[in-house]
Amino acid sequence: MSFFRAVAEHGFLQWVLLAGLLAALGSGVVGTLVVLKRVSFMAGGIAHAVLGGMGVAQWLGGSPLVGATVAAVLAALLIGWLTRRGREREDMLIGAIWAVGMAVGILAIARTPGYQSELMSYLLGNLLMVGREQVLAMVALDAALLLALALLWRPLVAALFDEEFARARGLPVQALQQGLLVMIALAVVVLVQAVGLVLVLALLTLPAATALRLGRSMGAAMGLAVAVAAAEIVAGLALAYEADAPAGAVIVVLAALAYLATLVRRRA
Repeated sequence: MSFFRAVAEHGFLQWVLLAGLLAALGSGVVGTLVVLKRVSFMAGGIAHAVLGGMGVAQWLGGSPLVGATVAAVLAALLIGWLTRRGREREDMLIGAIWAVGMAVGILAIARTPGYQSELMSYLLGNLLMVGREQVLAMVALDAALLLALALLWRPLVAALFDEEFARARGLPVQALQQGLLVMIALAVVVLVQAVGLVLVLALLTLPAATALRLGRSMGAAMGLAVAVAAAEIVAGLALAYEADAPAGAVIVVLAALAYLATLVRRRA
């Protein structure tokens, strides 16, 4: 049975496909800003701090998704504050948050009775296990991202890519940069549902990097990044279903191949 026929016949696969498209939306929109601003390492620090939030939430009997959201936003705020006020090197601070978040998550998982299969799926990715609850949470997170972007589009673009001009216009540059980190945090939580923490950074950067080589403006590249990510996720789901392979890993490999194809095309 082909993947698309199975989608038509099985309701749970329809939720999976919808989750993939929602992940593509978050990936394309925020990933374009991440690649243009060159804050991939910051995004990685936020992503890996998420494991600590999920582990603590599970240990306390709460929802791992709520814990992931809280941890991601707190990590984004902390990274933004430390890079502005701290005297230590920025890369060292982000690396420390990355490592501490992972360590806290591992300790919390170890202290939680039983085998935590749900947390392992968030770590390694298992899009085929996404259900209605996760999809609704992804809808809410994507809606928050799009609303923030719509409200802050002009000042955010000015603050991110021409700070002197933004300051001359009286824009709150630091607050807008902090807002970008919070948007990255929300996108990370969306993408965790699709590919897991191990591969989330690849999906946050590769489709956007591919689109930026094809689009002529940032707005066009952002829309194209969403389309590229959607195509890669749908194709990855179909291949993973047919080959009985991990969906997240297949999606990321396709994303890497698409990016390499744009590099070859440009040199040809």
